[in-house]
Amino acid sequence: MIPFATDRLFIAGEWREAAGRESLALENPSDGADLARIARGGATDIDRAVGAAREALAGAWGAMSAAERGRVLAAMGRLVLERADELARLEALDVGKPLKQAKADALALARYLEFYGGAADKLTGETIPYQRGYTVLTLREPYGVTGHIVPWNYPMQIIGRSVGAALAAGNAAVLKPAEEACLTALAFARIAAAAGLPPGALNLVTGLGEEAGAALASHPGIDHLSFTGSVATGALVQAAAAKNVAPVTLELGGKSPQLVFADADLDAALPYLVNAGIQNAGQTCSAASRILVQRPVYASVQQRMAERYRALRAGPALADLDLGPLVSARQQEIVERYLRLARDNRLVMAASGEIVADAPRGGHYLRPALIADVPPEHALAQEEIFGPVQVLIPFDDEAQAIAIANGTPYGLVAGVWTRDGARQMRLARALRAGQVFVNNYGAGGGVELPFGGVKQSGHGREKGFEALYSFTSLKTVAVLHG
Repeated sequence: MIPFATDRLFIAGEWREAAGRESLALENPSDGADLARIARGGATDIDRAVGAAREALAGAWGAMSAAERGRVLAAMGRLVLERADELARLEALDVGKPLKQAKADALALARYLEFYGGAADKLTGETIPYQRGYTVLTLREPYGVTGHIVPWNYPMQIIGRSVGAALAAGNAAVLKPAEEACLTALAFARIAAAAGLPPGALNLVTGLGEEAGAALASHPGIDHLSFTGSVATGALVQAAAAKNVAPVTLELGGKSPQLVFADADLDAALPYLVNAGIQNAGQTCSAASRILVQRPVYASVQQRMAERYRALRAGPALADLDLGPLVSARQQEIVERYLRLARDNRLVMAASGEIVADAPRGGHYLRPALIADVPPEHALAQEEIFGPVQVLIPFDDEAQAIAIANGTPYGLVAGVWTRDGARQMRLARALRAGQVFVNNYGAGGGVELPFGGVKQSGHGREKGFEALYSFTSLKTVAVLHG
């Protein structure tokens, strides 16, 4: 049972019906059954939410000092920690991810709130040496009303890194979660209210992307927009915001490589090589979906990864196995289409995992697949599959590895495995990616570490202090005093 009503919108500190009084079904991806119903918000509701945010800036929220904002965020973080098990269960049911992964997401949400709560009063400007008789300084000021369109794969984490940073910087937020997964977003709004966040500082409108999401992206009252999702939708969001000349932070797709050189510590690398590809059933923008391996160790890496793949088990989220289901039948069909293409093109299926025998028939399950000897230009090596599919690609030397790694439209994350210190630095500089991890992958999430992409993976940065800078406008003040 869901411990609260889900078919309401959170606007100006109150739970309200959508203007159209319609609702949408949320599906449990583990069995295909209806999980809950959410309000079908639209343009009228978005307009009300933006208005409530504007009133909050003119009222109690805007009057708070940075230190007071930080205390509210810290209180939110404490409540998240207290309710982490409940939040994890909601996320597991809603998204389909195993409980242990959902629990990690809840703890990450708490950490974001702790970090941004502590950083709220440390966001400073600077003084600039200038001509004699002048004092010149800069101020970092909130944009005003920020819009946040959050995807279904990591709702808690992305709310933390996006909404948390925006609130810390003094903005008032309007949140639109994905229609596939809204439960932890709704729970987050309840936590914010319980922690003392003033009415209107956070507003939440559920609904369809083409209705509520489009209305938020194009609303003239939005001063800054943050979007995480597909390249195609991100382009539409950016175009809509551009009509109002509103800045946009985009975190889009990825086809992230891990480069394994012959001198790598394979024992250390193997868990990262596999786990970074199958976490959340591969439904991760930064998933390591391409494994590039130098030829002298290619056969060994393939064999050892295959052994791990054959031990993987997919099943219901609450069973807490290696993988849960994909989020929807649509997503399952997209991934199956790529697997059919692999078979049609006679690519090498190096290994696959299993779906447990008692997995519900209505769930969207897929056996994780490791495909070897994939040409770098093949669709499976170029396109974001967003499922538990990894491809193995051999390379001969450093120059070829760089060319293959950079040879996709994406540039979100990359991993490098080598003991050669000089090579580590050459690759870190040569790879076109927003994050490069050397002899690790992901750095345990790294709330403090700026995150974002280049090329079609997007622009702007989230996480760390860079997110705070992204949610502020820099003002220069020049005083002539003689």
